[in-house]
Amino acid sequence: MNMKIVRWRLVQLTLLMSIVVTGVVLAQNEPWQDTLRETINTSLGAASQGQLRVESMKETPMADVVEVILSSGEILFSDKSGRFMIAGEMYMTRPEGLVNLTAETRKDQVRQLLAGVPEDQMVIFEPEGETMATISVFTDVDCTYCRRLHHDVEAINANGIRVRYLAYPRGGLESTAYPKMISVWCSDDRNRAITQAKNGQNLPERDCQNPVLNHHSLGNRIGITGTPAIVLPDGTLIPGYMDTERLTAAVLGQ
Repeated sequence: MNMKIVRWRLVQLTLLMSIVVTGVVLAQNEPWQDTLRETINTSLGAASQGQLRVESMKETPMADVVEVILSSGEILFSDKSGRFMIAGEMYMTRPEGLVNLTAETRKDQVRQLLAGVPEDQMVIFEPEGETMATISVFTDVDCTYCRRLHHDVEAINANGIRVRYLAYPRGGLESTAYPKMISVWCSDDRNRAITQAKNGQNLPERDCQNPVLNHHSLGNRIGITGTPAIVLPDGTLIPGYMDTERLTAAVLGQ
């Protein structure tokens, strides 16, 4: 074999091995990460009877301050020893003004959580023409402002916005809306059923395997306390009703 070809192949192999080794090194945790996780998990376990744990951690732009996301979804900040923790919002000054870094993390959390919900578990109202954006709405069929928003769905669709409903009976299992929402989700035509329920019509009682409580738990994880709760494409949570014009501007203006 030509010696030039042999040398070139050796160079290629060396480069490949270098890339692999570098990747392995980068994938390993830095020394403080495992210690910090263990320290915080020990304290959380003692305080919450094992209900809370660290879900993820990452360094922030502030020197030696780590963003810690708990299994509850709560965002905290810690020094690298794990002895001191702060709850609240972290802002960063930039030439254009203050940027809320915690809000950015929260929006990313919401996007990821919603991405894990199959669309066949939702009630979806599609635009007839081109879809410009998709919003997700946690809804309760007995909620006055949820009904008002549903009255606007046709106009929202006409503006190119797709509406995905998730169930959020505000009282959970004890809510009078809970069995109604199961009947909606177990209906052969969910779109028609949810419209009827929001118009105050009685639905035939149905039962099946359904995602209503899972949606409710997800809403709690996201931080929803009332309905309607509208999630924009970037993960921004709008707590409450917004008229079609302002909602369209918020969605398409992102």
